[in-house]
Amino acid sequence: MYVAALLDPARLDRPDTLVQREPFPFMLAHGQLPDEARADIERDFPKYSAAGFFPYDEKECGPSVNELVKAVTTPEFASAVGAKLGIDNLGQFPTLVTICRNLNKRHGTIHTDSKSKVATALIYLNSSWHDTSDGCLRFLAKIDDIDATVAPEVKPLYGEFVIFKRADNSFHGHLPYEGERRVIQVAWLTSEEEKQRKTQRGVATRFFKKLAGGLDRKLGAGRDRNAAHPD
Repeated sequence: MYVAALLDPARLDRPDTLVQREPFPFMLAHGQLPDEARADIERDFPKYSAAGFFPYDEKECGPSVNELVKAVTTPEFASAVGAKLGIDNLGQFPTLVTICRNLNKRHGTIHTDSKSKVATALIYLNSSWHDTSDGCLRFLAKIDDIDATVAPEVKPLYGEFVIFKRADNSFHGHLPYEGERRVIQVAWLTSEEEKQRKTQRGVATRFFKKLAGGLDRKLGAGRDRNAAHPD
């Protein structure tokens, strides 16, 4: 069992932390989670069968993941990371947490995030990553060029922490990737009304994703039963 704090604002001051204000405010911070928590978080991560981001539900997560979500959404931590980006009192804004275990190749399209978001943070949790750029987050100077990077791309490895201020030019995305890519996403929203709207939409999305996942599993089982050599 880990003993260090899961998230400590003091770790943001590591010499390899990158903070930029142009072309939009963002921060890339490495090694933000203690090594001794790694096994617990891996064990407690939700076991979604479908791809994409799901609204956080504490009943689907184990204790260490619930503790991590609690830590990253405290007003104290939010205000500490917001200060790095020039956002006063980020902790005053309501939060929306979503979690992803798997992606498919339609994810990662370059976008800016909606105007209902003040800032977005990502905590990556994969124990290892392949030696390519597929699935690695990129902050970009253009909405139509995935190679127009403004900072080193971020591999989704355990303890990597990214936060950016939403702007009309806060372009980000990644090369297509299909497979396991564990990440917790926190968005600070402009109002409680926006949180309720997004939460209701997320519940509906969860239902249809689970329904689609169940159909895929049934179809896959049927193919396996009828095929001498499964795909």
